[in-house]
This record gives sequence, structure tokens and C-alpha cells, in this order.
Amino acid sequence: MLIKILGAIDLIAGIILVFGIQNFFPEEIILSLGVLLIGKSSLGMLRDFGSWIDIIAGGIFLISGLISFPWIIEIIAGIFVLQKGIFSFF
Repeated sequence: MLIKILGAIDLIAGIILVFGIQNFFPEEIILSLGVLLIGKSSLGMLRDFGSWIDIIAGGIFLISGLISFPWIIEIIAGIFVLQKGIFSFF
């Protein structure tokens, strides 16, 4: 059950990163999603690749309030997070 909830968070974050719709959401939602992803990565204790994906995506969300990233970086990070979220449902 918990894995499916965490996977849903990954899916939401991946969709936001892939489609580049960060400008449509309030900054509070983007920042809280970044904190959620970084907090979620601490559950894995940085031992697996999925935790590192969460830290990178969470960092992109947190820093995107200050600077804009190139779209290719956001798409690549979004695809990794989407893939992680999809496989958490299987």
C-alpha cells in the first residue's frame, strides 16, 4: 500500500517534469513536491539508484524556483521518475 502511494507521488512528479508545466503550479506545491521527493529518497538510505533519482528530481524541483533548467534535463529526469513510478505499481 505504501509503495503504491509513493509511486503515485513519483508519477505526479514525473508528469510535471516531462511536460514542463512547473509554471502552471503554485511555487508552494513545487517546493513541497521537491521536499517530498528528497524525503522519500532518505527511505532508501541512498543505497539504490531509485533514491538517487529522487534526490536529483527533488533538487530540480527545489532549484527551479530560482533558475530555469534546460528542457532536456527536465525531460530526462521526468522519464526516470515516471519509469520508477510506473514500476512501483507492478
